[in-house]
Amino acid sequence: MMRSTFRTPDGVTLGIEQFGDAAAPLVLLVGGTTMLSWPDALCAALARGGRRVVRYDLRDSGASTTLDPEAPAYTLRDLAADAAALARGLDDRPAHLAGIGVGGMVAQVAALDHPDAFSALTLAGTRPVAPGPADDDLPDHDAATMGRLFALPMPDWSDRAAVAEFAAAGAEVLGDDPAAARTTAERVFDRTPGTGPAVATANQMGMVFSRLDCAPRWRERLPGLAIPTLVVHGRRDLFFPVGNGEALAREIPGARLLVLERAAAAIPDTAADEVAAAMLAL
Repeated sequence: MMRSTFRTPDGVTLGIEQFGDAAAPLVLLVGGTTMLSWPDALCAALARGGRRVVRYDLRDSGASTTLDPEAPAYTLRDLAADAAALARGLDDRPAHLAGIGVGGMVAQVAALDHPDAFSALTLAGTRPVAPGPADDDLPDHDAATMGRLFALPMPDWSDRAAVAEFAAAGAEVLGDDPAAARTTAERVFDRTPGTGPAVATANQMGMVFSRLDCAPRWRERLPGLAIPTLVVHGRRDLFFPVGNGEALAREIPGARLLVLERAAAAIPDTAADEVAAAMLAL
């Protein structure tokens, strides 16, 4: 694995990590929000399958550009442009684009706005509308789960142990692995630039629950997608219930739906080979 940064033509710095052969076809993984939303086991499985895997942090998370946590001055469309710029900067061939959670929203807009940059699309644990109220036909966040999640006391964002325990508690509420979430939170904290882990970590939470919008709406454009698409969703996902993934698969022509029966919001290591095989088949 190799770590570096990439600077877009708009002057945004994106933290990236690369797996596999630099000459292999590119799979670009959009974090949701941090790149570590994509587990090492899945990245390694894709690399073994003959792909160059690049995962990266969205703005305001990990090693990427950090802005004002109270007022993000960008939209999902700007984040989509970041993905396209990165794909074009890394390879002169179209990339397989994959996004998870909020990153899945970014990936949808990127594939629609920049079709020449991408050859395939994977959408994991996401939905076809922006953060905020869901469409009437889409299942919203489980109310009881969200109540428990928002009842968790905010940690001291400068305290590594407190941040890790907060992440573990949130994962337990969502039905994910608390130990894995704790380890990931520690890694995110450790790799955040020394200019302010507290701000950057708080920004990651802000991104997840933000009101980032994208006008015009993109859901109605999804039937126009003309690239092979895989939709991955955990059966036990309480943040974005599985009906969101089912709706995505219906909207996109020819999309394959892969439901992970024992997974919640995160992709567990136990499902890495299954998800990688499905992605490699696109």
